[in-house]
Amino acid sequence: MTTFLLIRHGLTDAVGATITGRLPDVHLNEAGRKQAVELLARLGGWKIDAICSSPLERALETADPLARRLRLKVPVFDALNEVDFGAWSGMTIEQLNQLPEWRLYNTFRSSTRAPGGELATEVQTRMVAVLTGLARQHPEQTVALFSHADPIRLALVHFLGMPIDLMHRLEIRPASLSVVRLAEWGPQVVLLNSL
Repeated sequence: MTTFLLIRHGLTDAVGATITGRLPDVHLNEAGRKQAVELLARLGGWKIDAICSSPLERALETADPLARRLRLKVPVFDALNEVDFGAWSGMTIEQLNQLPEWRLYNTFRSSTRAPGGELATEVQTRMVAVLTGLARQHPEQTVALFSHADPIRLALVHFLGMPIDLMHRLEIRPASLSVVRLAEWGPQVVLLNSL
């Protein structure tokens, strides 16, 4: 069995206001940097064997204090990256709420593609593939993965057997911890959105 600690990056100035997607140079703000340090105490009871991260700065910055404390390198996995929101990247929530396509995207996520971006099923496939691959590489170990809200949600709904269109029933807050165990007999979701 492999235990995965699924950790969303800490706060940025854009959280809740703008869809940044994969735009570069979106960094943790002061509160987010504090959250990254506070994670050390929350994760102190876990024996963490490996750390992996999305390539985006905010995820790497959230992983950094833990990596320094444990003296572990942080390999970057593109599969842990944020959803590619295509043409919506950089738009505010207020702007997006005016678009009928955005409203459809949020009610029928399984089959609605962001313009020029990814389908939720594609995000889910890459997330599940990276977790199952890492489970083979790290049997009987604990791996901390730093990623983003929707990719974490999509992995969780897969392992819970939930439809993608209900993914927003799961709250994944900045710097939250969710725990999934993958074993030969199947997955087990142990913790969700813990702060």
